[in-house]
Order: sequence, then structure tokens, then C-alpha cells
Amino acid sequence: MPPLELLEEKALEFCVDEYVDYKIYEYLAKHEKREDLKKILLRLAQEEYGHYEFWKKIAGRDCNVRVSERKLALIRLMRRVFGLTFTLKWLERHEESVIEEYKKILPLLEGAERKTLENIIVEEEKHENELISSIEETIVKYMSFIVLGLADAIVEITGVHAGFLGVTDYTIMAGIAGLIVGLSAAISMSSAAYLQAKHDLERSPMVSAAMTGIGYIGAVVLLAAPYFATHNMIAAFTASVLLGVILIAYFTYYGAIVFDRKFTREFLESTLLMLGTAAASYAFGEIIGSYFHVRGIFG
Repeated sequence: MPPLELLEEKALEFCVDEYVDYKIYEYLAKHEKREDLKKILLRLAQEEYGHYEFWKKIAGRDCNVRVSERKLALIRLMRRVFGLTFTLKWLERHEESVIEEYKKILPLLEGAERKTLENIIVEEEKHENELISSIEETIVKYMSFIVLGLADAIVEITGVHAGFLGVTDYTIMAGIAGLIVGLSAAISMSSAAYLQAKHDLERSPMVSAAMTGIGYIGAVVLLAAPYFATHNMIAAFTASVLLGVILIAYFTYYGAIVFDRKFTREFLESTLLMLGTAAASYAFGEIIGSYFHVRGIFG
């Protein structure tokens, strides 16, 4: 393809992409209640609109498109459920590939147009990330404590439930044991989080303890629920493990987006740790059950 035709084709593609981003940021700003966050969103929308105007000029024609109301509503829902930082990071997740595409176009431009594109690349690489990083949200600020509670609960409570597989077929007993152990462990973990946060000037010890405890208790209740929903021990354990994997996937993906981490490795490590603990606990439960002849006593 001749350079001129390639430039026009790519410019049209980039123009549409920047216009969609502009409309999304404008929409989020319109529905944002916090004034500081609204200003950041309007700033991002302004930058994206400037990029759109540049590519429109290069393409030689207008390229605004209609962004569906359903898409905008889903993004707004994402903002409410996961927070603004996650939403913006998710929207910007393709920026690395876009920047590389922009750099490939640079040799096709000259003079003021080349200089403008260089400035756009700088904005995409640094300025927008700086703006997103300036957002202060409680969920991001205390994310490490939430994950601490979730991760520890998943491993520990799955281990408790696996251990009971070798001791009893009574699902209610396994569920109750998980809740009791979980409550005690949640108090212990919250206390540890409180003491840890006392040395952190940016986080409140009370909030850190609460976030850890809430994360822990939430995971405990969710993982124990299948044991009260069925009398089949294998079915309850399988459902509980699947819920544990879903929780791991959730907080791993959230961290991967917000903190620019690799999802696959962390997800596999956490899942294998949970399954390894469950296997070891099951083996120990079998040994205890056989040695003390307690299997079947509880149900």
C-alpha cells in the first residue's frame, strides 16, 4: 500500500478510536459526583478531543461515530462497581499498542504535523498515566489489605473444608467449622493489619483493619455457603473451590489492571497455593480420621 493511502487509512482508524475515548470520558465526567475526579475526566476528554481533531485533519474528513448507550451504561456500571481508577486503566489498557502504531506513522509526517504527533505520543505515554495515578480512591489505597484478607481466607478456609473431607460426610459440620475458624482468623488478621498500618503514614490503622476483616469475612461466608446448600460433601467442596478460584481471578485481575501486573502468573500461583493447601489438608484429615476412628461420628 502506498504511504499516502496507508497514512489516510490509519488516520481514519485512529480518529475513530480517539473520538470514542473522548465521548466515554465526557460521559463519565457528566455523571461524576466528586469534583476533583470530574476535573480529571474532563482533562482526559479534552486531550482525547485534541487527538481526534489532529487525526481528523490527517484523514481529511470527519470521523465521529455514535457510541452506543449500552456501552456507556456498562462503563458507568464498571465505574460504580470497581472504581474510577480500575475503569480508566481498563479503558487505557490498549495504549501501548496504540503508541507503537503512532510511532510507525511518524516517518510519514513532516514539520508541524510530525511535532504534533510527537506531543500526542508523550501525552499518551506519560501525562494520561500521571492524571490517572493522581486519583485517590479508598479501594485502591487499601487494596493490599483487602487482598490480604481475601487471599488468606481462601487458602485457609479451603484447607479447613478439605480437611473435613477426611473426617466427616456431614456438610453442616464442615460449614460451621469454616465459619468458626474464619471468624477467629479474621480477628487475628485484622489485628495484624492494624499494627502494620500504624507504621504507615498514608493509611488509617482502623480502616486497614476493617478492610482486611471485611475481605476475610466476606470470603469465609461465600466459601462456606455451599456446605449449607447441599448434603453432598463432594459437591459442596467442589462448589466452594470453584468460588475460591473465581475470587482469586477477581482480585488478581483487578490488581493486574490497576497496578499493571501480569495476570496469568499471579493467578496460577494463587490457585496452585490454594489447591496445594487443600490437598495437604485433605491428606492430614484422612490420617486423623483413620487414626482416631472419628469418620462418620459427626454425620
